Amino acid sequence: MDKSIEQKMFDIAVELINRRYPIGWGGAGVIRTEDDKYFTSIWLDNINESVSLCIETGAMLEAFKHGTRVTHSLCVSRIDENSPNEILSPCGVCQERLRFWGGAVMVGVTTPDNCLQFMPLDELQPYHWTTAVKSDELEDYDYFQNKKANS
Repeated sequence: MDKSIEQKMFDIAVELINRRYPIGWGGAGVIRTEDDKYFTSIWLDNINESVSLCIETGAMLEAFKHGTRVTHSLCVSRIDENSPNEILSPCGVCQERLRFWGGAVMVGVTTPDNCLQFMPLDELQPYHWTTAVKSDELEDYDYFQNKKANS
């Protein structure tokens, strides 16, 4: 039986965490695209915390570099090698980054029982500022629509 997209993403994240961070803290981001590619990334740790990047940023940039639409995003972290892997909802900045691909992007969310749960970005952000903008105006900012029109 095939794994769900969500379970596959979780397994990819845990494998990367265990490989990259065999001891201590660890975190990994996984992005899935409409052409069923999976991109991963890790947190850019820096002595100057203000220039660090979120865990899933690198994977988002890979998807953009390949010119493909993101369908799912997941961020997983653990305190140390003896702690459970926990799902982290995307921070506000990453929610804005993911908005580039629209409100239907499925994102992993933090739950009280740490179960693997995804929801559409629109559901996570029911009051996003783009609800005040007419949909035909937003189409001007749809990279993928313009890409097809210019092809």
